[in-house]
Amino acid sequence: MMIMTTVAVTREVKRRLLRVASELQLKLGRKVDLNEAISYLLTREKRRPDLLDAASRVIPGFDEAYKELMQERKKDEERARGKFGV
Repeated sequence: MMIMTTVAVTREVKRRLLRVASELQLKLGRKVDLNEAISYLLTREKRRPDLLDAASRVIPGFDEAYKELMQERKKDEERARGKFGV
């Protein structure tokens, strides 16, 4: 089982990753997701450390936003349990 995670990137990095994915898709002749595009960038001969650095940069305020998201998710689950008895 593959464990997936969320990675936060800027719009510019996402745009560039989508471009890489579309180029790879044309090359391979099949659908390619961003995970495969990132993997390709990490393993190809001509490395692009600028893209890797941009994709793995810590976004200021992420930890606080994530904690808030998790708190709101717990509240949603509690409301659902009360409403639906789940």
